Amino acid sequence: MSEQRIVDVYLVAAGGYHDIDFARLELLKLLAEDDRVRVQVAADYHDLEAIAEADYLITYTCDLVPTEDEQVALRDYIASGKRWFALHGTNAIFDFTNPDGVGCPETAPVLMETLGTQFIAHPPIHPFKVTVADADHELVKGINTFETDDELYLCRIHGDLHHLLETRFTGEATGFAESEWNDDEARPVYYINKVGDGEVLYLNLGHCRGHYDMRPLMDYYPQIERGSWETEEYYELLRRGLKYCTNGAIEGNDP
Repeated sequence: MSEQRIVDVYLVAAGGYHDIDFARLELLKLLAEDDRVRVQVAADYHDLEAIAEADYLITYTCDLVPTEDEQVALRDYIASGKRWFALHGTNAIFDFTNPDGVGCPETAPVLMETLGTQFIAHPPIHPFKVTVADADHELVKGINTFETDDELYLCRIHGDLHHLLETRFTGEATGFAESEWNDDEARPVYYINKVGDGEVLYLNLGHCRGHYDMRPLMDYYPQIERGSWETEEYYELLRRGLKYCTNGAIEGNDP
């Protein structure tokens, strides 16, 4: 029997206003389903050497902004032919001092152009339908329209995105500086953004929050929120995304 090809994964799970511990643990459990995978876990993007050596990158973050040098290194890492599976708030930057509501300053253009979107607002958490945009793609083939109770991301779009899942929304994103969203455009929920020879997979579902995750804004958050983590579809999407990245790493490095 030939020796298996080990796949080295770099997972960044950190940031504010979410139950990062829950998301990190769930992702590690999913990664552990494939014994080819070995994972290095970090709370930032500082170890650029370790990231460069990884076969692919996974992130579940919120309001965690790489330095300018780190943004360039991340872009170049993907452009070299690697994959980045970005989840939920990876594209979010917040300014809570904005008098018009929560602002999302566009101060990390290289990062957002690499990711393909920047979070700007979401309406109050409510159930919404997610539809398949490319039924033939292996990442979503066989997934039917489903409903989830999550944050519906309203984003600034950068580049030509390949939509896999999408939704629609018009109305008010209460509490955010850009609160009016009246254009009836398809909102990307899961997409691929090509960057050089590599690609970013971005799945913006997956909100989660516990009682103590809104500090210092509030000491105790009254309810536990698990969003799409309570749906079978979300776990299926995560498993497929991880498999896609793992297999791509193996196929891209085999002679």
